[in-house]
Amino acid sequence: MNWKLGAAGLALAAVVVNVAAWNVSCTSDGTALAAARVERGQYLVNTSGCHDCHTPWIMTPTGPGPDMSRMLSGHPQDVVMPPPPLLTDGAWGWVGSNTNTAYAGPWGVSFAANLTPDENTGIKIWTEENFVNAIRLGRHWGTSRPILPPMPWHVYKNMTDEDLKSIYAYLQSIPPIRNEVPEPLPPQGDPHPAL
Repeated sequence: MNWKLGAAGLALAAVVVNVAAWNVSCTSDGTALAAARVERGQYLVNTSGCHDCHTPWIMTPTGPGPDMSRMLSGHPQDVVMPPPPLLTDGAWGWVGSNTNTAYAGPWGVSFAANLTPDENTGIKIWTEENFVNAIRLGRHWGTSRPILPPMPWHVYKNMTDEDLKSIYAYLQSIPPIRNEVPEPLPPQGDPHPAL
């Protein structure tokens, strides 16, 4: 009978060791998956033009380029833009700021959002679902006001769920930058004048 108890104890110990090893491998795989997701997100952000608008541009010795010390922090809060241009004679056009973070057109004035994980001025409190829905539906927070031009959400909405989740994971991993981007400004005059 003692050998049966000993065998049962060894079998139980083997189960405990196997379960512990499985938990460690799941944790390792989960960590590896999270790291791979962040790495993929970084690749997508760096190849999808995100720095073109969400990172303020400065003049460098080789011409204009993104100021990576303010990476993905959106329109600088200390740069005040003039009112949007008045549209006349059915003219359609748009202009951008020197920082490449504010744009005026028939929609009014739009400002590139702060995509850093700052809790008060960035997307730290956004959930993965908020982020994916914002891109899929073209709505701020995934539910509120429309995302304005020139943000090409209608192109990015075609990314896979995994790609959008990877971008979100990467954005949550970068240094937070406190920068309160202004709300969009409405257009002046009739944005759709009669022909």
